[in-house]
This record gives sequence, structure tokens and C-alpha cells, in this order.
Amino acid sequence: MKNKMSYISSVERRAIEKGIEEGKIEGLIESLEVCLELKFGSEGLTILPEIAQIQNVEILRAILTSIKTVNNVE
Repeated sequence: MKNKMSYISSVERRAIEKGIEEGKIEGLIESLEVCLELKFGSEGLTILPEIAQIQNVEILRAILTSIKTVNNVE
């Protein structure tokens, strides 16, 4: 028996891609929250609201990567 591939319209495809992107952003922000708290304690969480406004996956990844090398929240 063959599996039928259902047709996905361009609108549906864009909606799926948007959902995936939003999931990545949400996951990165959650990771940032954990890392900031582990490295800087409650002081690290003070910048989370500002970071949570960022909707660019690459910028969020860069922030997450930079946590390894920075020594203070500023």
C-alpha cells in the first residue's frame, strides 16, 4: 500500500515554518534563562525581559554563545 503525500499549500507551508521558528526562539530563550541564572544568579535574570523581545534566532544564538566568555551581566 502506497502512502499518499498530502498537498500542502504555500500558506500552510509558511505557517509551519513560522511555527518552527517560534519554537526555536522559545527554546533559545528558555536556554538563555537557565544559563543566565546558573552563571550570574538572580542578577542574570534581570536582563531576560529585554532578551525575550528579540525575535531573531541568530542573535539569540550569539547571546547564548557569548554567555560562556562574559564575566558580568552588562
